[in-house]
Amino acid sequence: MLNSLSRLWLVAGVWFATVAAISACSVALDASASTNVLLFGTCAAPVGLALLLRWGSPAPTVAEVLYAVHNHKEGRW
Repeated sequence: MLNSLSRLWLVAGVWFATVAAISACSVALDASASTNVLLFGTCAAPVGLALLLRWGSPAPTVAEVLYAVHNHKEGRW
């Protein structure tokens, strides 16, 4: 069964199960609402950041960086 799931779905499922378990423990320990909101924000921030980085432009390759530096030095002479 795990072979048919993609790695992204598996990681997301484990992530949300962990967040649900932490939230359930927080409610069981009678934490205040502000603590629950802070906990949820702490758990959701890495996922939001990963999604924002994924939608950005791709990182330059080593060859692109070296080519840009090489041409920049030649332009100063």
